[in-house]
Amino acid sequence: MQQTTIAKAITYTGIGLHSGQDVTITIKPAPPDTGIVFARIDLPGAPQVAATANNVTNAMRATTLEKGLAKVFTVEHLLAAFFAMEVDNCLVEINAVEPPVVDGSSLPFVQMIQEAGVVEQNTSRQFVSVTEAQTVRVNDKFIAILPYDGFRVTFTSINSHPMLGVQFGDYEITRDSFISEIASARTIGFMHEVEQLKSQGLALGGSLENAVVYDDVKALTPLRFQDELVRHKILDIIGDLALTGRIRGHVIAVKSSHALNTALAKKIVDHILVRS
Repeated sequence: MQQTTIAKAITYTGIGLHSGQDVTITIKPAPPDTGIVFARIDLPGAPQVAATANNVTNAMRATTLEKGLAKVFTVEHLLAAFFAMEVDNCLVEINAVEPPVVDGSSLPFVQMIQEAGVVEQNTSRQFVSVTEAQTVRVNDKFIAILPYDGFRVTFTSINSHPMLGVQFGDYEITRDSFISEIASARTIGFMHEVEQLKSQGLALGGSLENAVVYDDVKALTPLRFQDELVRHKILDIIGDLALTGRIRGHVIAVKSSHALNTALAKKIVDHILVRS
């Protein structure tokens, strides 16, 4: 159970989902106990922000990390890939406010990590073990985590769209299960939300190539899974709770969002037992 980093630097250029900006990220190896750190190399001094729960400043439609001048958002897909591929330490150099959306899933980031390779480091890994249940509830939405020897996510999605309805997913999250069942599930969007989102400065880079888009009656994008929505919701939870560290617990959620996910992450940080 040693800490890990990637074996070599790897670079990708694409467009940001919400910002619509062209962006290049370079993922580089980092020393033990670094964690995942973003460096805004487009800003003077290349300010950095660590991917930790305490640095979350916004969770509307995506997770935002901020410290001083360093700000990045829509980091959850990349963080989910790091977590599931068991990468503990990396420096992510980024020349814009948001990583590239690629296809709207974590799979391209998984493939980047696989291409770079993962190497062990000479320092023991720390685990964040949940010792008592923690819950965040807002109206009819909630997310909870229970003590569990492993990492498992159980999610119920409820959506009024006729093609979605109730979807349920329950997965033990391992490297293999993430790659085969979760990583390729893409962000979901709805045509009736497009103008509202754009007026808020969101989804400016969204398209049928990087999201599953629904009109009032059908999907405009071929699905990878019939329950792609709930699988992507689970992907988001993995990325958001990775902000606590290498978490162990059983997550149970109904209609949860980035706001609830990151609120739970902050709550976990206040009630954790860290052990090797």
